[in-house]
Amino acid sequence: MELVDDKALAEFREEARTWIAENAPTEPRPSDDIEARHFDCAWQARQYEGGWAGVAWPEEYGGRGLSPLQQMIWYEEMVRAGAPSTGSFTVALGHAGPTIIARGTPEQQAEYLPKILKGETPWCQGFSEPGSGSDLASLRTRGVIDGDELVVNGSKIWTSFAHQADYQELLVRTDPDAPKHKGISWVILPMETPGLTVRRIRTIDGNAHFCECFYDDVRVPLANVVGELNDGWRVAMSTLSFERGMGYLASRLTVINEVDRLVEEARSRGLLEDARIAEQLAFVRAEATAVHALGYDGVTGTSRPELVAAVNQVFNGELGKRIDRLATDILGTDGLERGGWTTGYLSSFPATIAGGTKDIQKNILGERVLGLPR
Repeated sequence: MELVDDKALAEFREEARTWIAENAPTEPRPSDDIEARHFDCAWQARQYEGGWAGVAWPEEYGGRGLSPLQQMIWYEEMVRAGAPSTGSFTVALGHAGPTIIARGTPEQQAEYLPKILKGETPWCQGFSEPGSGSDLASLRTRGVIDGDELVVNGSKIWTSFAHQADYQELLVRTDPDAPKHKGISWVILPMETPGLTVRRIRTIDGNAHFCECFYDDVRVPLANVVGELNDGWRVAMSTLSFERGMGYLASRLTVINEVDRLVEEARSRGLLEDARIAEQLAFVRAEATAVHALGYDGVTGTSRPELVAAVNQVFNGELGKRIDRLATDILGTDGLERGGWTTGYLSSFPATIAGGTKDIQKNILGERVLGLPR
């Protein structure tokens, strides 16, 4: 990693810190779905009006056209201030929007990108299916061409925030006779399209933002295909590179703050005198610092982006589970009551599955980065 010490960056950081301090909501994000969506839209709109939406997005698409390093500084200051996360805009800002920037037509860019930055349209991701999660290319949801439309039938699962979204980035098989990595198309689906049914899934942590989506003769204009028809796998790889890189950078930067909160929790319980607890806290704090350093490595371009993304995906997911497990040790019997740390522990289990399992990421590292045989 190359440390960055630059006067202009320091001034940018101070500007960001001041704006966030003066504008970030102080109230917690509501638990009610409708109110939570309104909260997310209002917070994103406030950032847009203040000139802070899409820090690294090109200016022609409504962003500020700044560097990935400045985007990371913005995320750091958001985390430091305890400002709200992107919430239901995670997909829109993290990978749907960037995919349309990279692969979309001028018409698609003009139609969808401003609405995202202005806080008008949350998105969700329709990639995984029952039986086609880690092996995404085996997806079976069909898109059959009928005139100037695709008729979609099938189902998707683990579609986060589908019940709050206006659009979905959807993968469908449009050529069933092609090899499984071919014949797939990346499609923009409005969530109010007739024939689409969304069913929420309540998980062990008590939340229900995961959803199943069912498509029964859902008609989508061919104009909504991003990239070329039957070339959706290539487009999806762009999406996943954004998702595993800058898309989840903000969440990775929260790890140090989480460990520091856990240290204070242990201190308040007099547990820092316990050598075992103190050693474990020191160890995860060092690992959290490594995650942060990897973030800088990724945005400054000193290492191969796919290497940093895959390493960070594996390491950060496993680290999050270790931190939350350590929290249960520190809480002791208090951890039997539902609270922030307990919910975090229950929520940590998908961390090594979401966005590509740790095993898939290790295969990517082995085969594509280290050049090992399959």
